[in-house]
Amino acid sequence: MTHVSIGEFAQASGLSAKALRLYDEMGLLVPVAVDPSSGYRRYAPEQLNRARLVARLRLAGMPLARIRVVADLASRSGRAAAAELTSYWRQVEADAASARSLVATLVSELDDLDDKEMKMSITQQVADTASYLEQGCRADQQDAILVTDGVYAVADGVGGCPRDLARDVVGVVAALGGAGEDDPVRALDAAVARAAALVTEQYADHPDAATTLTALVVRDGQVVIAHVGDTRAYRVREGRLERLTRDHSVVQTLVDEGRLTPDEARADDRRVILNRAIAVGASSAPDLAVHAVEPGDRLVLTSDGVHAVVDAAVLTGLLVADAPPGDVAASVRDAVRAAGEPDNHALVVVDLP
Repeated sequence: MTHVSIGEFAQASGLSAKALRLYDEMGLLVPVAVDPSSGYRRYAPEQLNRARLVARLRLAGMPLARIRVVADLASRSGRAAAAELTSYWRQVEADAASARSLVATLVSELDDLDDKEMKMSITQQVADTASYLEQGCRADQQDAILVTDGVYAVADGVGGCPRDLARDVVGVVAALGGAGEDDPVRALDAAVARAAALVTEQYADHPDAATTLTALVVRDGQVVIAHVGDTRAYRVREGRLERLTRDHSVVQTLVDEGRLTPDEARADDRRVILNRAIAVGASSAPDLAVHAVEPGDRLVLTSDGVHAVVDAAVLTGLLVADAPPGDVAASVRDAVRAAGEPDNHALVVVDLP
């Protein structure tokens, strides 16, 4: 019988070597041979189906103990495994419904705390800003940016979407600039919902049409963020860079689960596969966040044509530099160009007074 190394088996199954070692210890996926002196594991090709099933169930978020049950059933009966998986998912949906009701109540109660203490005014901080938008080596410009009236955004059209899609989406967000909303969280959330409805309506003939979006509203010592996809928001404070958003991608999920390192993720072919975006007929509800900001903070928005191309350490150094926003933007643009600018790339830098 031909056995394969743990590295070859990891590549073929979509599981990392680290995950395979864990699953061996748990008895979930046991190698057929282990070198007694080195501990090096080897697997049989016929174990690949089980390994791939495990990988897909982990991606779906199933606990390891339940995965063992489904995988064991699948080795005997596909129908029995399908019934178990159906039962699991129905319980997930029931639990989610219960949690949704509880969370909705808590959201209402927490919102009321601010409503009772104070109404957020519409005062906006005057910031020093810079931005750029470059086509790179793409045939079309599918990125878009917004810099206006305390509202900032970057959007990145996915794949071969219509070139105006990202621009239309940030156009909806731009209307927040003069809206005078008391609650910027609700206003920004509603703006993303309107943008998603616009995409579904105007781009119905393009079923693959999609864009990412990361938008900021700066007001009253706070930055409110709405985020969908893999564009990013950062904050620089006292020379330190903090990422404020989480990529909605398959690879980010694998990193969060410890199945890929950040360095491995940068080279993984699946990094372009998003599991959330503003897309035709899709659920496009954004992540929402509120962060306190201080005088001297720098806020930065990037499309993945920046952060996926420029080395993370290099990008950090450029963003935390003690330099005006225009110089920072120029330095980042030069770094992307030096790296071959394989994609559209966009950047917004906002320095708060």
